[in-house]
Amino acid sequence: QVQVVESGGGLVQPGGSLRLSCAASGSVFSIYAMGWARQVPDRRALVAAITTDGRSNYDGSVRGRFTISIDNAKKLVYLQMNNLRPEDTGVYYCNAHSKFSDGDYDYWGQGTQVTVSS
Repeated sequence: QVQVVESGGGLVQPGGSLRLSCAASGSVFSIYAMGWARQVPDRRALVAAITTDGRSNYDGSVRGRFTISIDNAKKLVYLQMNNLRPEDTGVYYCNAHSKFSDGDYDYWGQGTQVTVSS
């Protein structure tokens, strides 16, 4: 089992910045990748993800504005969000993707609200 806890959401004006943090605990040795997703009406849409060896990918709408990074020693993942837009508003969930001998598992945090509004 892996537990993830997010922090760092809030209210920001368009053009502003926020940094989200996510801490993983439990069976962290199993983690292969971590990432962030935003709740949209019918699913959680990937925003950014990074593997423990540093390979990252981004949704096209945030590429160039958001940066994901990972501290492997502490099992922390960060999402630096710059030049925020109103359409970035939503609940952001941290994900840890783990590989065990019996298969792959995804673990999610409770979410943190990001509101971009003037």
